[in-house]
Amino acid sequence: MAKRDYYDILGVDKNAGADEIKKAYRKIAIKYHPDKNPGDTEAEDKFKEAAEAYEVLSSDEKRQRYDRFGHAGVGGAAGGGFSGGGMNMEDIFEQFGDIFGGGSPFDSFFGGGRSGGRRVRKGTNLRIKLKLNLEEIANGVEKKIKVNRLVAADGVTFTTCPHCQGSGQIKKVVNTMLGQMVSSSTCPHCQGSGQVIDKRPPGVDSTGLQQKEEVITIKIPAGVSEGMQLSMSGKGNEAAGGGVAGDLLILIEETEDDTLKRDGNNVIYDLYLNFVDATLGTSMEVPTIEGKVKIKIDPGTQSGKILRLRGKGVKDINGYGKGDQLIYVNVWTPKQLTADERQKLESMRDSENFRPDPGKSDKSFFDKMKEFF
Repeated sequence: MAKRDYYDILGVDKNAGADEIKKAYRKIAIKYHPDKNPGDTEAEDKFKEAAEAYEVLSSDEKRQRYDRFGHAGVGGAAGGGFSGGGMNMEDIFEQFGDIFGGGSPFDSFFGGGRSGGRRVRKGTNLRIKLKLNLEEIANGVEKKIKVNRLVAADGVTFTTCPHCQGSGQIKKVVNTMLGQMVSSSTCPHCQGSGQVIDKRPPGVDSTGLQQKEEVITIKIPAGVSEGMQLSMSGKGNEAAGGGVAGDLLILIEETEDDTLKRDGNNVIYDLYLNFVDATLGTSMEVPTIEGKVKIKIDPGTQSGKILRLRGKGVKDINGYGKGDQLIYVNVWTPKQLTADERQKLESMRDSENFRPDPGKSDKSFFDKMKEFF
C-alpha cells in the first residue's frame, strides 16, 4: 500500500512554516491519542502516521530530502524495511514529548496517561556507506552487509535502581517563598530506565551490551542517487535495559561507470564514429544499462548530433517512469594517413559535396540541447 503524502497527513500546505506544522501535528496527536481511543487500532495507526510525518517535516534536512525525492529520500521506500511506520509509542513520546510538555499530551491536558516518569532509552544510530554501480542504481538491488552493532547480552540480570526506587526520576524538595516545591530530574545512575545491572558475564559492558556482527539484508529502491541517506528502523545499536534500538543509516555512494555517465535520470554515452561511417551511414551496437542494442547511423551524420533511446535510462525514484539514454555523436578525424588514403582524399577536396555550407548545416549543439531539455 502506497504511503500517504506527509503534508496531506498533517493537513498543511507544502509552504507551511515550522510553527504551523507543529500546531497541526499536536492537534492530530491529541485527537488520535491511544489514551483517548483505547483499543482503537485505526486511531493508533493514525497517531503513528502523524508522528512519522512530523518527524520528517519538522527537520529541515529531512524535509528537503522528502520534497526532492519523496518517501524514498527519507527511508520510506515501500518494501525496503526502512523507518517510518515502525515507530512505537514510547519512541514517539521520547522524541516529541516537548510538544505536549511531557511524555504524553495527556499528562498536561487530562492529568493522566503515561506519566510514570521512567524514561525509555534509545540506542545510538549506526552509519554506513554503501557503494552502488549504475546497474544497481537503475534497477534497485538487495544487498547483504555485515554490521557490528551493540546488542543485549545473555546472562545479564538487572535490579531496581536503589537511587530512584525504579521510578527513573530523582525528586528534590526545594523551599521557596511560596512554600515547598518538588522538582524532578532524570536519575543519573540508571539514566531514567529505573534499572541497574546486577550481574554481567565477561565481555559485556556496564550497560549490559556487547558487540556482535550481524548480516543485514538491505533492499535499495531503484533511482537512488549520490549522497542520499536511507534508514532502517531498529537496526542500529540496541539500548540498555530493553529500550528502543537505534536506526541504521545508509549513505549512498555511486561508483563511476567506464562507458555510461548518469545525468539525473538520463544516461549519457559518447559515440565515436570514423569519417567514413558518418558519411555513408552504418549500423552498430552501443552499450546500455540493460545490455547492448543496435542503432542506425544515417548517412551524413554530423559530429554533435544527439540520438535518444527512450526508456533506457534510470527509473525515477518516485515512480514517474524512466529516463532516456542520450548518445552524443563524435566524428573522429584520423591523424595519420597512408599515401594512398591521402591521395584519395586530395582528389575529393574540391568536390561540392565536401564543402561545408553554413546555410545548410545542422543546428548548433546548444540549439539541439534546448530541444531535448
